[in-house]
Amino acid sequence: MKQTHLSLQPTEQALVTAAATIYAAYITACRVEDGQEPDWMERSIKAAIRIAKITDESVRAEKEFD
Repeated sequence: MKQTHLSLQPTEQALVTAAATIYAAYITACRVEDGQEPDWMERSIKAAIRIAKITDESVRAEKEFD
């Protein structure tokens, strides 16, 4: 089996965690049918990114203060 090496930045790591959590919820809710996994993974990633963008627009983190 071919090995893949990844080096994710902290923001990417956070989005992977969020997307995996969302995807797991879809699986738990029996929404993901056989053969549709890639579509639901993409949907989960897009949802995680939307959540991140809304959070970024709504919250000022410590390093964003002048």
